[in-house]
Amino acid sequence: MLSPFLSIRAARVAAFVIIAVAASIFVAQRAWALGQERYVQFSSAPGSFTIVNANTTATIYVDPKDWPGVFRAANDLSNDIKDITGKTPRVISSAKVTDRNVIIIGTVGRSEIIDRLVAAHKIDVSAIRDKWESYFTQVVRNPLPGVDSALVICGSDKRGSIYGVYDLSEESGQSPWYYWADVPAKKHAELHVKAGKFLVGEPSVKYRGIFFNDEAPSLSGYIHAKYGDVPQNSDPAKGAIIPAGVANYGHEFYSHVFELLLRCKGNYLWPAMWNNAFNEDDPADAATADMFGIVMGTSHQEPMLRAQKEWDRLPRSVTGGSWNYATHSDVLDRFWRDGLTRNKNYESIITMGLRGENDSAMVQGTDQAIDLLNKIIPAQRKIIGEAINPDVSKVPQMWNLYKEVQNYYETGRLHAPDDITLLWAEDNNGNIRRLPTDEERKRSGGAGIYYHFDYHGGPTDYRWVNTSPISRVWDQMSLAKQYSADRIWIVNVGKFKNIEFAIDYFLNLGWNSNRWTNDTMREYTRLWATREFGSEHASEIADIMTLYTKFNGRRKPERLATSTYSVANYNEAETVANDYNALASRAEALSRLLPKDQQDAFYELVLFPVKACANLTEMYVAGAKNELYAQQGRISANDFADMARRDYANDAALMKHYNTEFAGGKWDHFQDDVHIGYTSWAEPRAPSMAQIHLTSVPIANTPALGVAVENSAAAWPGGEGEPILPRFNSIAQQRRYIDVFNRGTGAVQYTATPSDPWIVLSAVRGSVAKEERLWVSIDWSKAPQGAAFGSVKIAHGDTAVNVKVDAISAADVTRDTLTGFVEDGGVVSIEPEHYTSKADMGDLKWIRVEDYGRTLSAMRGQGPVDFGPLSPPQESPRLEYKTYFFTSGEATVYNVLAPNLAFIPGRDLRFAVSIDDQTPAMVTGVPTTIVAAASPRDGNEWEKNVKDEARIVSAKVQIPSSGYHTLKVWMVDPGITLQKIFMDLGGLKPSYLGPPESYYKPLRLSQAKPSQR
Repeated sequence: MLSPFLSIRAARVAAFVIIAVAASIFVAQRAWALGQERYVQFSSAPGSFTIVNANTTATIYVDPKDWPGVFRAANDLSNDIKDITGKTPRVISSAKVTDRNVIIIGTVGRSEIIDRLVAAHKIDVSAIRDKWESYFTQVVRNPLPGVDSALVICGSDKRGSIYGVYDLSEESGQSPWYYWADVPAKKHAELHVKAGKFLVGEPSVKYRGIFFNDEAPSLSGYIHAKYGDVPQNSDPAKGAIIPAGVANYGHEFYSHVFELLLRCKGNYLWPAMWNNAFNEDDPADAATADMFGIVMGTSHQEPMLRAQKEWDRLPRSVTGGSWNYATHSDVLDRFWRDGLTRNKNYESIITMGLRGENDSAMVQGTDQAIDLLNKIIPAQRKIIGEAINPDVSKVPQMWNLYKEVQNYYETGRLHAPDDITLLWAEDNNGNIRRLPTDEERKRSGGAGIYYHFDYHGGPTDYRWVNTSPISRVWDQMSLAKQYSADRIWIVNVGKFKNIEFAIDYFLNLGWNSNRWTNDTMREYTRLWATREFGSEHASEIADIMTLYTKFNGRRKPERLATSTYSVANYNEAETVANDYNALASRAEALSRLLPKDQQDAFYELVLFPVKACANLTEMYVAGAKNELYAQQGRISANDFADMARRDYANDAALMKHYNTEFAGGKWDHFQDDVHIGYTSWAEPRAPSMAQIHLTSVPIANTPALGVAVENSAAAWPGGEGEPILPRFNSIAQQRRYIDVFNRGTGAVQYTATPSDPWIVLSAVRGSVAKEERLWVSIDWSKAPQGAAFGSVKIAHGDTAVNVKVDAISAADVTRDTLTGFVEDGGVVSIEPEHYTSKADMGDLKWIRVEDYGRTLSAMRGQGPVDFGPLSPPQESPRLEYKTYFFTSGEATVYNVLAPNLAFIPGRDLRFAVSIDDQTPAMVTGVPTTIVAAASPRDGNEWEKNVKDEARIVSAKVQIPSSGYHTLKVWMVDPGITLQKIFMDLGGLKPSYLGPPESYYKPLRLSQAKPSQR
């Protein structure tokens, strides 16, 4: 007799599994492989194999004894070739192959025809035999009697064969995203494969997957509209209690997901689980996944292949009403056993351990929790041995050390059997908390990483669009690979849409981490753009994608506020908004150049997120200008209030257009997540402008002069102190601004009068209805040597404001003779990749991480696993920044780091800084005391770093005199990723991104030592 857990679903399984598997064999698909050697040609060449030309269409052969998933993929290949060429290859599985031109697809040891070719020495499979997910593609002449030429796609296992098929599809012109992003096939009249053998070995990471999480309202809304609901049941006698409105995440939906995963070189999935049960909602789901070749798992809170909702839906009479092993171990043991019995014939990774319901700890108290888990794991292993395999080490198992579970593990009292994979979690915001130690790297079960592109939790949700630059993904996941956390990589993808590019990169990085390195981010993006849109505009599309994700990587849209960027200092807010709007204009212009069949794909992958995020950024900057300008009395403050309201309305219009108008409403509900109006960590119920405090400025009846200056929030007349522009110098040759504005009606008729002829103005008079920016520069041919002081008088009627001007002319260095950086207004701001010298020491070196950081690129300390700590100045690689100073004395060096965590147990991550040959000052970049918050709360360093997407640490140094000195940055510990440096010599102003980079001139190549080139 079936237990209550199995009987509630048995009837539905019998009805659906066979039908679903049979039907799914013929589900269509598409694809292609980035970064691999290209072997498909579009015209014939000597020795090539013809897939399609004017007179020929090859036949596709799959042995009838091969995996059903391989046969299904072969049908996808046929459909792909039809999409590309208009001609449809036949797919056959007869015992005898008689066609003269054949694509033979098969798995070693599973396909009789492949084994015959091996025996006849027509192909050599020694390089892939018994390997994981390996394959080759080879043109073979006269492989069989009556066959002139064959293209053999041979896999070491089921997925190896499938990946080989999808490589051919992708190289031919079909994108993996043809369904999910509407990417059209690239049309070709002919398809040929070069002569030769093209081998692809084992992947860098064994299991590479995604997790559908935080799926409501967007993805669940889409599922509900397209696939309907799971049948409701309120009668316990008929099985699980299923309420109304449960979106039907069935095999029809998941078939498209499985296909995409395989086309993107993935193989692993945690299914949607907020309100769903993968194995129960559609009993065909698990069988379909296995047929496709997808390894199924469950989330960190769902052990033993059982969904949380499977438990929640059971009658209280069965569960006892308590998800607690301390009180209901017998009930949970039965529940788990039934899950393993149900899924034992499907390829799975079993989640081990136990957490509380709804992503929480199960019991209070660390000691009690550890003691309980040390009972649970042996009990679960016993069930696995009884239900699946007595040798439990042969059954893939994973223990996700998520949130509080990692804390338990760190005590050393949590017993993890050696063959269980330890899945380390980052902090839910992209920063790896912990990597394996030397002893842990010896475990047979290995280790992996649970990563996030989406999160529902503290310090704030981020669930709308892509906020994960691939440079950041590389920075963290390359460390994971280096430290052998490479058994499983899985990433939380939320609602899935709008982060297609990040998903694509994550899976490809896991497939071949050697190919995608610290300096190939732009290359990857360009190849991706070429695959999706062709080569003509690929470079421009890649640049737009790089900048869009960089801008969002500065601060996630949900975490923006009017206070984020400084309106007063460094022209920061305006520059940020202008840069994003310029990017949106570039995307708009490009969309008009693309053919009609690419418009939908371009809109959803590029244009929509860029436009929407540019509009959102402008809204917050407009709100910030309204706040400051209202304080200054500018009547233009009212215009910026109107702009913020207009942008808010534009946001709603963009969401509506995406959901209901673009692509005929195909992707309705995918923009249902709220991204404006956060008042706590959780997503608001509805958008709101309540957090943008707009002010209406009363307008005087007559014109009234107002003046504001660069790098000051004050306004005159009436402001504290005297207005003074930041210092000018003869090397940087800056220009500074004065804002002249109106505080009343009519127009301010102003005059601007410099005190000296060396002060140059962009205008000497004007009529200002609202505001005008006046630019000030220096004629250095007329300026006195050394320090010079003057002023600009702004006058309207009887009202006048004198703005002080401070300039200094260097006697020994000119703009043309400068080498390195120059101090600017009491500040030196440096992009780390612009070093004047770099000293490496063997494998220890500073490497550039392309496009990583809030402004340009980063430099990361790199070396062997667990190197150091080093002791500068001896045996320590360094970066050097030659700088010309006008100011001497104490300076504070601020170092903007990636918001990484101390991933080596018990070890702070440090570096050092010095000036010239002074003793290096040690800086603790990332102390072990900074840990990810276990619950959403404000106030600690981790939360600030996460929100700011950076950590800023400082050290004091002495500048002994004016003139040239060299800032040196020394490596001490691994994992320090330096994104920006700025030195304060008394002129630093508050801002989010820090001062713009100071003027610098690279070292002339003729002057450079080898280390400087």
